[in-house]
Amino acid sequence: MTATERSVELVNAAAQAAADRLAHDIIAYDVSDVLSITDAFLIASAPNDRQVKSIVDEIEERLLKDLGAKPVRREGDRDARWILLDYVDIVVHVQHSEERVFYALERLWKDCPELSLPEDAVKTRGKGKEHAELTGGADGELN
Repeated sequence: MTATERSVELVNAAAQAAADRLAHDIIAYDVSDVLSITDAFLIASAPNDRQVKSIVDEIEERLLKDLGAKPVRREGDRDARWILLDYVDIVVHVQHSEERVFYALERLWKDCPELSLPEDAVKTRGKGKEHAELTGGADGELN
């Protein structure tokens, strides 16, 4: 099983919205083969709480305006260290850089296929200082 066309559309729109708000290290995984609750995860990060909120707000606004999608759940607003948006088809994780390194979601999902993202979103890869910590090196690619 692979992510549906709708899931890929949501992931791409969310990734572009995150990139437009200067999120970094944006990556998406097709988790449909290992999870029955969603098709894809999108992960992005920012260096401060205010930017995390800004990224999440932009993702919500863009998905609603362009695709008519509203999250069924939004968690983590109070501290803005890790905000999760659950759209059923996809789950978006926007994390503060420190949380991103600590929880290392990439390591949990590294065996899942990576989804292609818009060029602007891919350009953010490796821009965050935590990139080397996430990958165990500074080679510019996630391991």
